[in-house]
Formats: sequence, C-alpha cells, structure tokens
Amino acid sequence: MSATRATVLLVDDEPHSLSAMRMALEDEFDCITAADAEAALARMEQEWVQVVICDQRMPGRTGVEFLTELRDRWPEAVRIIITGYTDPAAMAQAINDAGIHQFLTKPWHPDQLLMAARNGARLFQLARDNDRMALEMRFLASTAQTKLEKRRAALRDGMGFETILRAPQSPMNGLVETARQFASFDVPVLLLGEAGTGRARLARAMHYASLRSDKPFHAINLAGLPDDLAMVELFGAKRGILPGGVNKIGLAQKADRGTLLVEGIEQASPALQLALWRLVDEGSYSPLGGHEMQTTNLRLIAGAAPDLPARVADGKFRPGLYFALAVAELTLPPLRARRGDIAVLAQHFLGDLAATHGKAAHGFTPAALEFLENHDWPGNLRELLNEVTRMLIFAQAPLLGAELISRPILQALPSESGADRTAQSVLVSDGTLKDRVELIEMRILRETLTRHRWNKSRAAVELGLSRVGLRAKLDRYCITDPSGQVPEEEEE
Repeated sequence: MSATRATVLLVDDEPHSLSAMRMALEDEFDCITAADAEAALARMEQEWVQVVICDQRMPGRTGVEFLTELRDRWPEAVRIIITGYTDPAAMAQAINDAGIHQFLTKPWHPDQLLMAARNGARLFQLARDNDRMALEMRFLASTAQTKLEKRRAALRDGMGFETILRAPQSPMNGLVETARQFASFDVPVLLLGEAGTGRARLARAMHYASLRSDKPFHAINLAGLPDDLAMVELFGAKRGILPGGVNKIGLAQKADRGTLLVEGIEQASPALQLALWRLVDEGSYSPLGGHEMQTTNLRLIAGAAPDLPARVADGKFRPGLYFALAVAELTLPPLRARRGDIAVLAQHFLGDLAATHGKAAHGFTPAALEFLENHDWPGNLRELLNEVTRMLIFAQAPLLGAELISRPILQALPSESGADRTAQSVLVSDGTLKDRVELIEMRILRETLTRHRWNKSRAAVELGLSRVGLRAKLDRYCITDPSGQVPEEEEE
C-alpha cells in the first residue's frame, strides 16, 4: 500500500495554541487549522480529515457543540477535545453527545498530543479496514461467482486474449502465446509497435490473464502531454501545488496492486524517464510538491514506437529505464504485415458498426476484400476501422462492394506482394516517361471502373472516353472485371 500521511484538523481561537499544536504534529501529519467552528466546518467540506483536535472554549459554538455536529455529518472522523475542566459528569455528557474519543487537559504536553493524534489516526484506519472487510464479506455472501467465473466474464466483456482477432495462420499467434506466458509472471513488459497496432488491447489482455486481474487497470498516453502535467497525472500532487488547494492522487497510487500502462514512453522527458525508472526499479515515487517518498506495488506495462532501441543507442532514451522495462519485450507487427488477418478484422468491425448504427450489413464482396488486403494501412487498425465505417455509411446493400472503398486504396493494383500505394512512388521511380504514364493510367482506369461497379458506359463518360476507346485501353492493359461478370448494357 502507498504510505500516506493522515490529515489532522486543529481548531482553536488562540493563534499561539494553533501554532504550538502544529509544531508538535507536523512531522508526522498533514495539519490544517481553523479559528472557530464555522471555519472548521468549511475545511471539513474541502478536505479528507481523519482526526479533529478541538479546543472546548471558543467564541460562538463550544468544542462539544461543534464536534456534535461533526459526528452527524462526518461520523468516521476521530474527535479529540482539549479542555481545562475535568468534571466527570461533563465528560460523560460530551462522550454521549459528540462521541469524543479522548479528552486532553490543559496544559498539554507535545508528546501527549502526538500520542493522541497517532491513536486517533490508527483508530480511523482500523474503522476503515473493518468497514471494508464487512463490505467484502457482504459481497462474498451475496454472490456465488468464483474468481474463475469473474475472469471468464472479463473475457466475454472484451478484455482477454480471445479479443485479439486474427486468422489461423496469423503472425500474431506466436506473439499472443508469448504474451500469455509473460502475463502470469509479475514482471515489467515493454510493448513495441506502430501507433494503432493494438498495444493497449494487448496490455489489457495481459492484465486480465495475470494474478492482478481483480485489481485496477489504469492507462496514460504521454504523447503530446506536457512534462509537468504528466508528472501530476502519474505521481499526483501535494496540497497547494494545484489550483483549489487540494491533493491530487496519481495513477501510481490508483494502480496500487494492479497494472499501469504508460503509452508513448519514448516521448518522456529525461526527468520523467528518471522518475519512471525509480518507479519500476524501486516501486517508489514522490508526488509533485512533496519531499517524502511513497511506495506502490504495481505492474508497469510500457508502450513505445518500434524505434525505441535506436533511441537508446543514440542516447535519446535512458538505457537503465529501457532495460528495466525490457524484461518482457514484445513487438507487435503492423497491419501491412498481417494481410491474412484483414478479412477477419474488417468483418468484426463491420458487425460491431452495423449493430451500433442500426444498419443491416453482413459482409464484403471478394473484390472489396482483395483491395482491403492489399492496402498498406499506415494508420493500422484505426485506419481500417475508419474505412469500414465509411463503407457502411454509403452502402446500399447488406454486402459491401469494392466501389465503396476510398479512391487512394482503389488506385492500388492488388497483388501478392502489394503494389505501390501512391502516385508519388511512380513519379519518383525509374523508367521511361511512357512506362510511368501508363502505370498511372492503369490505376486510374481500374479505380474508376471499380467505383462504377464495372459499368463501362459510366466509366467512359467520367473519363471522357468513347466506349470503343475505353475497351481498347482495357484490352491493352489486360484489365478485366475480377468477378468475371459482364453488365447487361455491356453485353453484345
């Protein structure tokens, strides 16, 4: 568990008394002060207070009257009162009305005040632990769901390895099996891969296959995040650092006993790299504005671009952090290296999108899949999802055809090796002017015919050609309808 200091509220109308109490306690506690009952109630609404130490004699409401209201509104706070009176009857009445935990008589000794605050903080923690255990017992008594059943439910909800879609011969199969092996061992993991290759999904699957599966999973992406904001989000901030004067709990504490995914770790500044190194190596961190070190028991999974090892070699990334993370180093292939998976992924995306948008669609034509499988997908899974979304929006039938695909994808000739995807590659390639112009012409012809569902009359009108001229070009370049069908208006 993270080592956090308890907060004590000190209430007294005498400034020198408040100062003395603060001096006695501030080495072990976070102390906040108030001069009267009204100010103290305002502080209670703003802060999470474990122990309240209040003077009995104050202007307005007395200490017992204030603590009585406190008991009704914040019953979990431990209440201690300082008084100059020792009347047993008055003490008994105060215990009944305000639930006083302890009386301190004036003049008090610093050690006496410190011991009372320690006992109060301990009592608060014991009460919290008791409430937590009681809640856990009620939960366990109300359900017969076992831990194995919870994991199965998590898999059904889309969080396990079964959600990483792939074909039977996919290059992802070996990666998933390796990730499954590492998941059960409590070691750091480094996931390398281009943006959009599914690093976050793989990290979540590893979490739910680990012994930490019933603990929290948190994630943060450092890409484009300012260094100071990243520090606050990861490690939190002490009171007074952020606007509003409140504590900020960081992900390092929230993910205690669970898993923390830090994406885009190659974007981390040198200072943040050092802080992350300490988090991985020692399990310790320091909140922004704090001087004490806190500890956490989390598993760190880092996601980075494939060039991270090159950054280490160039001195742009701290080697110590890299090797601390690379106990388990897994490289996710880009989508262009998973051509056999694209049909599976596209069909899955289409099913989800059709259900989400309430539009009937159940698959793709062979020609459409051929074009999708031969695109390079520089945006990886996100780009494929976007393309399937656009196709569904413009679809007029449940079976999505190639004419719905974006024009840059259609202009690539399907082939086993994957043709060049842009006209720019033709413009800068070697070859005669005639050869390069013909290659561009072939792409334009095929893309236009595909969009018009191989209706040669419509394609000829768009291209400004006669039907005879279009047929001559198709015969010259050996371009045929991949479906082998001939539209009615084209039949002789």
